[in-house]
Amino acid sequence: MALKERSKRWLERSRPYAPVVTRLAVSAVFLWFGISQITNTANYLGYLPDAIFRSPYASAFVVGNGAFELALGGLLALGILTRIVALLLGAHLLVIASGLGYGDVAVRDIGLALATLSVCLHGNDKWCVKVNA
Repeated sequence: MALKERSKRWLERSRPYAPVVTRLAVSAVFLWFGISQITNTANYLGYLPDAIFRSPYASAFVVGNGAFELALGGLLALGILTRIVALLLGAHLLVIASGLGYGDVAVRDIGLALATLSVCLHGNDKWCVKVNA
C-alpha cells in the first residue's frame, strides 16, 4: 500500500479524536492560567481595567477569576456539562480579549475563545464523563 494511501487512512481513523484533542488542549490553557492567577496574582494585576485595578479588591478579583477558570477548566477537561462550560469559558475569554485592545495577546485570546466556542458547538465527545442528571 502506498504511503499516501496509508496516511489518508490514518487521518480518517484519527478524525474522531479531533474534538477530544481540542477540548483537552483548551482546558489545559484554562487550568494553567487559573493556577497561575491564584499562585502569582501580582503578575495579572496589570491586565485589570483601571476601575478594578485601583480598588482594594484587585487581588481578590484576580484570585476569583483564577478560581473560576480553574473550576470550569477542570469540568471541561473531564467533559462534564461540556457545552455550557465551553460557552461560559469562551464568552469569558472574549470579554477579556475585548478589554485588551488590539495586540498579540488579544489576538491569541480571541483564537483560544473561538476554539473553546467550537468545543461548545460540538458538545460531548467520546471521552467525556457521562453524568446522569
